Amino acid sequence: MSVFLKRLAALLAAAVAVSYMGACGYMQTTQLEKVFEPSPALQTTPERMGMPFEELRIPVGSGAERGELYAWWVPSGKADAPTVMYLHGNFGNIGHNLDHTKRLHDMGYNVLLPDYRGYGKSSDGQPTEARVYEDAEAAWQYLLKVRGVPPQRAFIYGHSLGGAIAIDLAVHHPEAAGLITEGTFTSMQAMGELKYDYLPLGLLLNQRFESLQKVPKLKIPVLLIHGSWDEKVPVAMAKQLYDAAPQPKQLLLIEGGEHSNSGTIGWVEYRDAVSAFIRQYTH
Repeated sequence: MSVFLKRLAALLAAAVAVSYMGACGYMQTTQLEKVFEPSPALQTTPERMGMPFEELRIPVGSGAERGELYAWWVPSGKADAPTVMYLHGNFGNIGHNLDHTKRLHDMGYNVLLPDYRGYGKSSDGQPTEARVYEDAEAAWQYLLKVRGVPPQRAFIYGHSLGGAIAIDLAVHHPEAAGLITEGTFTSMQAMGELKYDYLPLGLLLNQRFESLQKVPKLKIPVLLIHGSWDEKVPVAMAKQLYDAAPQPKQLLLIEGGEHSNSGTIGWVEYRDAVSAFIRQYTH
């Protein structure tokens, strides 16, 4: 090989290396924006969908991190109804999740719907994995200690990223009646590898959401729901979570369901599975 070709090859290798390192740096510095996509504007309210509700401000954090979670309490109107604490996904805010809320409300449950810090009308600040776990804990403590809901009648429900948050919360609260997840992934690294498998994500990610490592620690019943046509979170991840979870556990696959519409596409299957699960494990 001529000296010219050797130099050209070296330059090309150096350019590739610089580009690769740049891609790694970009992923490391922008991962929070990729994981969390909050919106400050509430598009609608439960009242506009025919549900009476109460606006809440739930204290969270301490010191410089102290703030408030904006939340909605949507009562069922039935005495002694079970309660579902609904943790939404990474996009928007609680106003983008009222279809899910209405389904649960129409099935006869009280629903507590908190927003994470940085979302909607909650306190400002950049959401992080550690902060959303703290937010979920604050909402759970509010539900039990302020609202007075017995834990054996309270279910933790999480959709998408909210499912990862719900799994973490449920591991720390074996007193809860049960856990329901919908469209939930195994880990953030596994999700990242769907698009960025050429990057060393194991080294770059600091927002990890290691749900697959956590579900074996569950001490409460779990129902996992997933749409068979989910293009955002592969249905194989639901099967992995199910396999790793201890009994009692159930897996509901909604044929034709996508990431956010399984309860609509498979309403009868969804309704029957959720109501049977809550009825069985409410004490």
